Parts: sequence; structure tokens; C-alpha cells
Amino acid sequence: MMIVNAALRRSLYAPVLLLLLALGACASPPKKAVTAADAFIVAPTPVAAPAVPPTVVASPLPEAPTPFDLGREDIRAFIDEISTKNSIPVADIRALLAQGMHQPRIIAAITRPAENVLRWFEYSNRLVSAERIARGVEFALGQSARLEAVHAKTGVSPAYIVAIIGIETNYGRNKGTWRVLDALMTLGFNYPPRSRFFRTELEQFLLLVREEKLDPLATLGSYAGAMGAPQFMPSSYRRYAVNGALDGESNARRDLFDNWDDVIGSVANYLMEHGWQREQTAIIDAEANADTMATVIPTLDRRNLELNETAVGARARGFVLPESISDDTRVILIPAELVDRANVRIGLRNFYVITRYNRSILYAMAAHDLATAIAAELAKSAPLAISTTR
Repeated sequence: MMIVNAALRRSLYAPVLLLLLALGACASPPKKAVTAADAFIVAPTPVAAPAVPPTVVASPLPEAPTPFDLGREDIRAFIDEISTKNSIPVADIRALLAQGMHQPRIIAAITRPAENVLRWFEYSNRLVSAERIARGVEFALGQSARLEAVHAKTGVSPAYIVAIIGIETNYGRNKGTWRVLDALMTLGFNYPPRSRFFRTELEQFLLLVREEKLDPLATLGSYAGAMGAPQFMPSSYRRYAVNGALDGESNARRDLFDNWDDVIGSVANYLMEHGWQREQTAIIDAEANADTMATVIPTLDRRNLELNETAVGARARGFVLPESISDDTRVILIPAELVDRANVRIGLRNFYVITRYNRSILYAMAAHDLATAIAAELAKSAPLAISTTR
């Protein structure tokens, strides 16, 4: 009987004892920090344990914007240099820069780990969409008089002008939400890898706002400081922006934000100044067998933007080019992978010119294909055909 009673007492007290031990373990400090290896240890789940909702961990908020310390040696040196070089009072420069804000989100955006390089068909699907083509047709019809006037003056094909504006800002819909002053100060003073470039653009911005009577605190653009419907950096704005063909007085302000005469004229002027060839296309789709395509692609450098081949060299590699392309024509072989096969395209002089606008072979191909699609749709539905080779 005593043995039975002892066993009974043990059976009654055991759960209480286990509970006390568990509570004691919870109250005790951990013996060591949790390591990465510990994360792979899975504790057994108690039978009939109640369901506990998972804890939601909030993502860390980005750091708040902060003003710049104008006492920093590099900022003081910049102010003195710009003042001396451009005859702007130091007090004026300091007063403006004092209102600039360091934006941590801009640093996060520009330093985000690079994604894997997209293959051509993936990039194309994003930019040469049915919606962007339809909006391009609508834009071209609405701006036809301006486009034709600029084409007559510069020789730049209207469809390419439309396509570039479409890719840059979706025909003016997305011109950027960052203050250009903040973007250029943040990258110029707090992003060492490209600080020299962005400080130069900051100087150009300080000159631009004076010349064009822009409000430097209200001028918005991309996180890199590109502005307006065509997304010109300040140096490009000052050098290539024009007063549009239908805009009135030649000394009027150049407005790349709201004046389509100026926007269209400036895109055309940029391309013309970089060597656009009138009546010429940008890309030809050369023919070659599958083995040639597959063999050539690994030899191509996606970063190469130069016309480093000749037509005769391309032909020697196995590509069939139109007879109208003379052997001494400078070309670039472009890797342009399709969903189901390797593919190479041939870029001509106007392709090179587009890469001066944005230094990417994918961008230049997208601009060409979007322009071609827009022109084809216009030819179907309107008497005005905006050609890609006119």
C-alpha cells in the first residue's frame, strides 16, 4: 500500500515539478547568444500545443533625411570653388545648399545590389509593351505637327523621339519625385564612388536654375537628378536643351517639364548633336544559322557600346546582311536572346547615337523596337505615317 501511495504521490507531483522547472528555465538568462547554427535546430512540438499566431516583425524604417553640415571641409571647398569659377557670391551658394537634405533612400537606391543582367526578351517585355505602344501612338498623333517640324529641321525620326520619351517618363507621366537639389547633394557629397560626377552636375544645376529661372527647391526629378519629360541631367539640359521650333522667341526659357515644343526639340537636338543620320535606321536583323548565333553570343561584351566591327567582318562570321550595307560600314554585334533561342542583332550608327542618350544596349534596342512598333501602328490607322527611317 505504501509503495502504491508513493507511486501515486510521484504521479501527482511530477507535472507540478515539470512546470516549476519550465518556469525556472524561462526566467533564467540565456547561456549564449543564438548563432546561425542554432537556427537549424528544430525543437519537438509538444502534443496538443495551442496554435500561436506568428510574430510580425516590422521592416526597419529608412533613416530620416538630415541637413548637410556646411562646415565640412569638402563642402566648404566646393562652395569656394564654384563661387570663384562662376562669380556667384558664397553667401548665395551657402543659402541654397543649407536647404538641401541628405536622403538615405537615394543612397540605398543607387547602392542596391545589381540584379542579374536581364536577357533581351525579359527587358523587352518590360518596356515594349502593348500599353506603351498604344500610348505612343496617342502621343504621336497629338504632337504630330511638332514632331514633323522638328524632323524637318534636325532629320531625327519622329518615332524615335516618341519612343525615348515613352521609355524615360511614360510620355511625361512619371518625371520623378525627388528634389534635384537633394539628389545631387546626397550623391555628390555622400556617395564616394561617383562623387566627382555628381558634384559636377550639382554645379551645373546651380547654373541652370539661374539661367532658366527655375525654383531650385521645387525642381523635381529622378533619384540621380535627371529632369523633365526627357530626363536630362543638368549638364545635358544646359548643353542640348533648345527652345522648340513652335515656341516663339528664340530667347525664351527652355522648359523640359511642361512645354512639348521644347521637350521634342531637345530630344531631337541631343540625338542630332551626337551624329544622328537622317533617313537611316538603328538596327538591322541579320540572318544566320543557329550555330552561328550560339557561337557568336559568348564572344560579345554586353558593356561594349562601340561600333567595333565592320559589315564585312560580320559577314565573315556567318551573318547575312542586306546588300545595301557596304562592307566598310561600321557595326556592332548585339546579343539579343529570345525566349527559345540565341539571337544576335546588328547595330548601325544611329544605334550608337541612342547609346549616347542612355549607355545600355538593351535600352537602345528597346527604343528602336518601340519606335518601330509605334510607326507600324500609325501606318495602319492614320494618314500620317511616322517612319523610323525618315
